[in-house]
Amino acid sequence: MRRALIALTLLTAACATEPGPGTPRTVGTVDLARYAGTWFEVARFPTSFQDSARVRCEQVTATYTARADGDITVVNRCRNALEGSAERVAEGVARSAAPGNDRLRVSFFWPFYGDYWVIGLDPDYRWAVVGAPGRDYLWFLSRTPQMTPADFDAAVAIARREGFDTGRLRRTTQVPGGA
Repeated sequence: MRRALIALTLLTAACATEPGPGTPRTVGTVDLARYAGTWFEVARFPTSFQDSARVRCEQVTATYTARADGDITVVNRCRNALEGSAERVAEGVARSAAPGNDRLRVSFFWPFYGDYWVIGLDPDYRWAVVGAPGRDYLWFLSRTPQMTPADFDAAVAIARREGFDTGRLRRTTQVPGGA
């Protein structure tokens, strides 16, 4: 049992991605108090947990709440368009993986963590671009259900600059029956 626990610990540590040559640049510093609150997903790369034969997430939000232990509670919500708009909720925890809080590790199922890197952030915290170092995940988040065209274009430019294939982006429906 002890060997299995040590092996699991080493495997989990090996899954953490450190920045290096070829990884996306992050914003440097994120004020987690300002980042807290509810964000609307405006666009994303399709993912197995949001887009599959059983689920098509629409009206997606993410709510971040600071915890006393310094971690962050994450609550993701969406309406599954393939199940009559049934609500889906996932609750997890995020913790900082870097001094500037711009690289987080998020877990919805312990002991597995995913990378959550803030690669773009409006100075007024109106919108954010979040990705993963392998460039397989990308989300555009906004404090409102829609981004202005200029803000969306700025987010696309950031993602493209950091090597993400922006042709994979799909807009998220935020209004029932609309865009």
